[in-house]
Parts: sequence; C-alpha cells; structure tokens
Amino acid sequence: MSVNPDLQGRSYPPTAPYAVGREKIREFAAAVQAAHPAHADVEAARALGHADLVAPPTFAVVLAQRAEQAVVQDPDSGIDFSRVVHADERFTHHRPIVAGDELVATATVEAVKSLGGHSMVTTRADIATVAGEPVSTVRSTLLVRGEDA
Repeated sequence: MSVNPDLQGRSYPPTAPYAVGREKIREFAAAVQAAHPAHADVEAARALGHADLVAPPTFAVVLAQRAEQAVVQDPDSGIDFSRVVHADERFTHHRPIVAGDELVATATVEAVKSLGGHSMVTTRADIATVAGEPVSTVRSTLLVRGEDA
C-alpha cells in the first residue's frame, strides 16, 4: 500500500492538553545533554526572566509527535510505520516552552510527494497554549520506503 496523496492539506483535531512539568523538562534536557541551568534550576530560569524552568528548544518535538500520530494512524493514510525513516525536522519558536504550560498541537499534512517508489510526507504541527497562544511550529518530513525497498 502506498501513501495516499489525498492526505495533502488534511488537518487533524488538536491533541489532548499536555501539562509541561518540571521533571519532564529536566528529563528531556538530560536526554539531549542540554546543560543550561535554566532547564533544571527554577531560580536560574527566573533570573533570566522566565516564569519557571525553560524547556530545551527541541522539547517541542514531544508535542509535535503526539499530533503526528493522528496522521500516521489515520487508516486512510497508507503509511506503514515500520517503513518510516525520519528525514527532517525544523522548529520555529514563537516563545519558549516553560514548566506550567498546558499545550495542544494540531497536525496538518503540508505535502505528499512520490520519489521513485518511496513517499515523502511533510507535516506541520502547530503548538499553542490551551488559550490559543502560538508557541511553536514544527515541520517534520517522513520518508516512507516503498514496498520494494
């Protein structure tokens, strides 16, 4: 089964709210070796003018992947996740993510391209507070290997 080209332009409902906790920020920072004190020490973050701990910039991927699950799990998508290779990820931040944020993400399929038996699927995840304040935009491209690859 190949990727359905009609996915292009399709948007999915927002994810359930995700509460950004201090321990999640600390764990993520440790995992990606982001050693700035503002990721682990509340006073260091407040000294920089933030309300609480600041997440590393790539923390937005946690929310983006939750939104992208809707695309991958869409029975109409034709995406076999066992054949997926992550090709690209780009972040545009509108403001830092901090502990205490409650965020949702909405996925939209921006492009579906066929490349010699493979498919490239580019999604955009718009991350916002539950009140609608934009926080980050994450663009991700998946390479879905063809069945002969």
